[in-house]
Amino acid sequence: MNRYIQYMYSYPHKTAYRALENVNLRDYFFNLEGEGHSLYLHLPFCESKCGYCNLFSVTGCDQIQMDDYIGAVLRQAKQYKEMLPHSSSFGDLVIGGGTPLLLESEQIARVFEAVGINMPMGAEHRVIIETAPNQTNQEKIKLLKELGVTRVSMGIQSFDNEELRWLGRNHDSERAKEAASLLLKMGFECVNFDFIYGLPGQTEESLIRSLRTALTYAPDEIFLYPLYIKHGVRLEREGRKELLDSDHAYALYRRGSEYLRENGYAQISMRRFVRKSSGSLFNECGFKSALSLGCGGRSYLGRLHACTPYRTTRVAALEEIERYQRTEDFSFATNGILLSDEEIKRRYVIKHLLILPGISKQAYRKAFQADLLEDFPIINDWMDQDWLEEDSGHDYIGLTPEGLGLSDYIGPQLISEEIMKKMLEWERGNA
Repeated sequence: MNRYIQYMYSYPHKTAYRALENVNLRDYFFNLEGEGHSLYLHLPFCESKCGYCNLFSVTGCDQIQMDDYIGAVLRQAKQYKEMLPHSSSFGDLVIGGGTPLLLESEQIARVFEAVGINMPMGAEHRVIIETAPNQTNQEKIKLLKELGVTRVSMGIQSFDNEELRWLGRNHDSERAKEAASLLLKMGFECVNFDFIYGLPGQTEESLIRSLRTALTYAPDEIFLYPLYIKHGVRLEREGRKELLDSDHAYALYRRGSEYLRENGYAQISMRRFVRKSSGSLFNECGFKSALSLGCGGRSYLGRLHACTPYRTTRVAALEEIERYQRTEDFSFATNGILLSDEEIKRRYVIKHLLILPGISKQAYRKAFQADLLEDFPIINDWMDQDWLEEDSGHDYIGLTPEGLGLSDYIGPQLISEEIMKKMLEWERGNA
């Protein structure tokens, strides 16, 4: 059995999005009324492209190109400011990419200023940003602290130099250690490290060595990701996808997750481990509406999910960025999907079931006036297989320890036939 089909961090996937006509965002911004929504800013620039990366990101851009992009973000933010309901406020600002800290310090400060002036942030809002070891230096993380960043997530992936070279990472173990030390000394509310398992030749011993090194810095969170080699990435072009082995990856997952639990980390999902003494309560993905700034990020506005077309090659992504920078009117969604009632239910189940404590039958009934197990009888099958279990109050249904490790097998079975068809069409069209 292949346990690693797809990471269901959101639903539907961007490959199911299509061109939209006459969809005015003003008709959907009512979903941003009130407090607690998410604001996402996508900065798609990277120093180099990792061998497994299929994100919307580009390399080789200079400071002038980045300045032009920031200018477009500012125009977009100003337009959205005029469209937002008066009661709107965002509970968190997430800045991803790409590698946001590839920007110069002055550019980073300009981005924060643009957001602060134009977007209504809640009084206790969180600011979350991604980084990479090569871009994590004293000057920039000091600036992040001054700008109010509360959570920093750094992609280390491994402390083994041979594994880093295989993945195509552009840093080495020593640089990662220096960056980790700098981050933890700065006193952010939450610091997260990302690691990857499932590489051919990676052993349980090498994985544990990396995790043991990570724990010497006592990060608040660790995310443990299985290696995927998706369509179009460099490792696929090099023929390395055939080297992946599900049984090998699963053995590494079991050993790695066991090690983290034994060393004071609570497992919240298949990937997320939180240090019990840290008090970190950050959610993986919010369930409220989200608004995106920049090219490549997604907005979730009720039934409407919108994003610039998903591109994985440098040439195609640059074309989308240039089109975004030429845009004068950001009030229309030109690419995305309008979810049916069935797809909204599927999204709700996927986003709750795969994160502990699981999904509440009462909450589902309140949200949809329907019975969870009648709408999704496959849940009964998974409980029979001991992948899911009910809590003592017979309300929450959550993953068992075995089920947690099968999240990337369980989740994709909830994809509808229509969405799966669109995803396959996209993959065939982007061969």
